[in-house]
Amino acid sequence: MARDDQPRPILDPIDRLSEIIFGLLMVLSFTGTMSAAVGGGERVNAVLIAAFGCNIAWGIVDGVMHVLTTAVERVRRRGLVDALQREPLDRARQIFLDNLPDDIRLVSAQSEIEALLQRVRALPSNDHHSVVTGGDLKAALAIFALVAISTLPPSIPFLLIERIDVAMRVSNAIALVMLFAIGARLGQYMGRSPWPMAFAMAAIGGVLVALTIALGG
Repeated sequence: MARDDQPRPILDPIDRLSEIIFGLLMVLSFTGTMSAAVGGGERVNAVLIAAFGCNIAWGIVDGVMHVLTTAVERVRRRGLVDALQREPLDRARQIFLDNLPDDIRLVSAQSEIEALLQRVRALPSNDHHSVVTGGDLKAALAIFALVAISTLPPSIPFLLIERIDVAMRVSNAIALVMLFAIGARLGQYMGRSPWPMAFAMAAIGGVLVALTIALGG
């Protein structure tokens, strides 16, 4: 039996996999234009640095937005609890019902809803909650790391293969395989067959590759 005091993961599986997907799609958009950039006089290293720098910037922005949205949701939840405790019972009951998910409201008896409301109203008040926690900052750092690290595997062919066109296709293949594997993992997490999501993620990457090729990448 799982214990309630077990530490929770910094990011849930959806968040972890989503950040890797974002990083892969970002680097695909850069490496797909590698041949055009090199043909225009840019060095391969310069383009790789630009791709890595872009993912670093995206990782910072995404991490900051995670902290911001988490803080906003935390404040909203605490405001809801405060309202349930502060308002008269009839008004608190209506607020509670309005904020219950539809599925929960449909399967809950009135007595159960009333009992839960009374338990919330009986909670001790605490005015010293932190808006931003250490866990939020750890999650932001994890997001940054995932987005930045996802740049590395598709970049390796450009360091090992001299022909830009060959390196670019190998890089695209690595990114598509990674997208396929991540899509499969998402499908498993959803409790369904992994293959539809795997092919869907690979198809998204394939469309990006096809567009860059069609546009001269």
